[in-house]
Parts: sequence; C-alpha cells; structure tokens
Amino acid sequence: MLQHLSETYEYISKYITEPPQIGIILGTGLGRLAEEIETEHFFSYSDIPHFPVSTVETHSGQLIYGTLGGKRVLAMQGRFHHYEGYTMQQITYPVRLMHRLGVKTLYISNVAGAMNLSYKKGDLVLIDDHINLQTANPLTGPNWNDFGPRFPDMSEPYNQEMIHTARQIAKEEGYRIHKGVYVAVPGPNLETRAEYRFLRTIGADLVGMSTVPEVIVARHQGMKVLATSIITDIGDPDNLEPISVPEIIQIAGEAEPKLTRLVYRIVSEHDF
Repeated sequence: MLQHLSETYEYISKYITEPPQIGIILGTGLGRLAEEIETEHFFSYSDIPHFPVSTVETHSGQLIYGTLGGKRVLAMQGRFHHYEGYTMQQITYPVRLMHRLGVKTLYISNVAGAMNLSYKKGDLVLIDDHINLQTANPLTGPNWNDFGPRFPDMSEPYNQEMIHTARQIAKEEGYRIHKGVYVAVPGPNLETRAEYRFLRTIGADLVGMSTVPEVIVARHQGMKVLATSIITDIGDPDNLEPISVPEIIQIAGEAEPKLTRLVYRIVSEHDF
C-alpha cells in the first residue's frame, strides 16, 4: 500500500498548486456541493493510479481539487463501501491520500435511517459518536507509525468544536438539526424490524453502511472530523414501511440545499 500511495501521490501532486486544507467525502445524493467548488482540476477515479472505482449508480466517481469558501479543498464526489467488495484498506485509501497531500480536516456526508423517532425524513443530524458493527477494521494488519499509533484514541472521533459551530450555523439558518450516535452496519440490505430494535437498544440513533472506516483512519492520522447525515427513512419497528432507492435519493436531494449551505458556511467561517 505504501508503494501504491507514493505513486498515487506523485500523480495527483502534479496538479496541486497549494496543499488542500480540507477533505470532503460526498455520499448518496449529495454530490451537488461539488458545484460550489471553484474547480482547478478534477480527476476521474478510473484515471488515478491505484484508486478504487465507485460502483454505486448515485456516486459520480471523481476527485475535485479547488476552492470552497476561500479554503483549498479536495472533494470526493462518490465514496466506496465494504458491500461493494472493497477491502477496508481500499475504502480508506483516499483518506490516506488526503493526509499525504496535507489535509488536516475531513468533512463527511451520508444518508441514514433513523431509529430515534424524534427525527423526521429530511432532517440533518450531526454525528456525535459511532458504534462500529462492520465486519472488518481498516487498521487491521501492520501499523505504519508514520501515519499514526498502533492503538489510536477514539474518545472524540468527531470534533466537538466543529459540531458546536455547525449547530450555531444551523440555528442561524433556521434549520432543524440533531446530534446523534451513528451505527455502521455491513449492508447492502436494509434492516429488519428486530435489527432496528436491537440497534436502538445498544444506543444508536441512526444507521448507515459507510463513514466509520474513513473516520477511524482519519483519526489514526490525527485529522479533525465532522460528519453529517440526512435522514431518508425511519426505522420504527412497530410501523416499518418499505423504502426504495429512488425515494432515498429524492429525500436526500430535497435536503441537499440545506446541507450545502451548512457545509459552505462551516468551511468559510471555521478557522482550520
């Protein structure tokens, strides 16, 4: 991996005029934030040496370098998942690359289902903590001390100062926003009634199939992390209704302008 990372870095760095300050991972239905970036260069995943290629239809699959809110950013328009057949090391490879290029802060977005019944479809949730129920860990195997320690601390996986800033901005904008615990599951199927009950019992407010591997690797490297979910379905085991991918995309699309505005203000106003 170290050799591959060096080769990817050499390819990307030829187009990077200034080190990016912020890395951004945009998930399902949330790719339009890329339109706010003053793009200096973009790369198709398939053109980047050793870079995974997204197989999810709603993920564009390109890496964008440019400026957002006066800050240099490197944004992934589409991410990777364990259920696609990728290893955890492949899923988190872009986060390793971001760190190598100089990124110190990582912003992640996703869509999620809610077990907390105070949440509504289209609501934004700031992830305050997580529970990892995925079947593998990206730090399994040899530890590279240049990246981080063998046993990284996870007492604050999501930066509390940035969460506070995001909540203040949401209040000013008049957005309904929550703070909650995200549980990561393998997927790709959605949950059964019994599974929703179990996940709520162990302390989770919302559930998804991504984000946690990237957060683990980011924190391993000492990066600050902020993550936001859009609630696209409600996991009420007593009133569970089928949900389709088109409906998830529609709800995410309707909430996207709020999230785009929130992220733009966080990037432009927060001192990174």
